[in-house]
Amino acid sequence: MLKLTVLIPLIQVYDMPEAIRFYRDLLGFEVINSSPEIEAPEGSYFHWALLRLGEVEFMLNTAYDAGKRPEARDEPRWRGHGDTCLYIGCSNVDEAYQYLTAKGLELSAPSVSQYGMKQLHVRDPDGYQLCLQAPV
Repeated sequence: MLKLTVLIPLIQVYDMPEAIRFYRDLLGFEVINSSPEIEAPEGSYFHWALLRLGEVEFMLNTAYDAGKRPEARDEPRWRGHGDTCLYIGCSNVDEAYQYLTAKGLELSAPSVSQYGMKQLHVRDPDGYQLCLQAPV
């Protein structure tokens, strides 16, 4: 029998510094570990990072090797990330809404789902959805 303990998703990002600014500087995640920083035509950055906020962990990885990133996002590829949603337990969804809008994010107010969860939806720069939620 499998005895699993934790799930740590990995998502690919177009621009690691942009993703780090979003997750660390806006949402408050801490970078727990990362690959070594490199110098590339796109600037100085690392390819992989493990992030943590409270008990929530996930990883970011660059979608392109150094010097291989296209000038702009391939919109069909990144638009597809809208199918991915990370549901994250949040002790107070209303406070999270106030905190994130005070940081400058434009968000719809939290709402209650048909299955009784108060939810706040946030979209990251790469199109991934985050749903901060708590039982009503």
